[in-house]
Amino acid sequence: MKKPIYFSIAAVSLVFGLLIAFQFRTTSSIAGGVPVDRFQELTIEKKQVELDNAHLEQEAADLAAKIEEAKKGRSQASEVLESELSKIRMYAGLTPLSGPGVEVIMENPPDKNGGASFYSIRDEDILKVINDLRGAGAEAMSINGQRILATSEIRLAGNHINVNLVRLSPPYHILAIGNPGTLKSSLEIKGGFVEYLSANGITVAVQQREKIEVPAYNGSLKFDYAKAAQRG
Repeated sequence: MKKPIYFSIAAVSLVFGLLIAFQFRTTSSIAGGVPVDRFQELTIEKKQVELDNAHLEQEAADLAAKIEEAKKGRSQASEVLESELSKIRMYAGLTPLSGPGVEVIMENPPDKNGGASFYSIRDEDILKVINDLRGAGAEAMSINGQRILATSEIRLAGNHINVNLVRLSPPYHILAIGNPGTLKSSLEIKGGFVEYLSANGITVAVQQREKIEVPAYNGSLKFDYAKAAQRG
């Protein structure tokens, strides 16, 4: 009678021990997991991070668009500067130009021996022709390949005429870009300077051209004493 009782007690103890062990493992498992409140917090934080990332991506896209616009603006500004520089170089005579105009050929009369006299055409004669052409609207001029600028000197030097410090000899070929008819009329006007030169034996031929090519100035542009004035 005692053995069955002991056996029953042992069986109940075993079952009770198994229940305790199972309860302990379940409690440990719950303790090792994530609490419900913490899980909700992490979910909210995840959504916030996703929103922040979306905002950052939008800001990055906006900045990229602004950079592209800045590049376009810089390119446009560069094009404007290049255009202005081209105009300045053209006005300064540093660019070869072409267009309709006239060619004026001035030749000394022959001397007694049949040769040419270097003393007939004077520097002021050429200056007068240049001024008449400029007054008639000539936009660019040259003499024997020398570009005429506002600073160009035209002066007699012995048997020659110096232009831009370059010695020139006759015949003098003056090229002028502008309205051909207006330029030609300004020189050939009755009682004008060409008539005066012809009366003194100098040959002056004025020919209209559909295309005149005036070279660029190739000398030195340097200011030793002149400086930009300070405003204010």
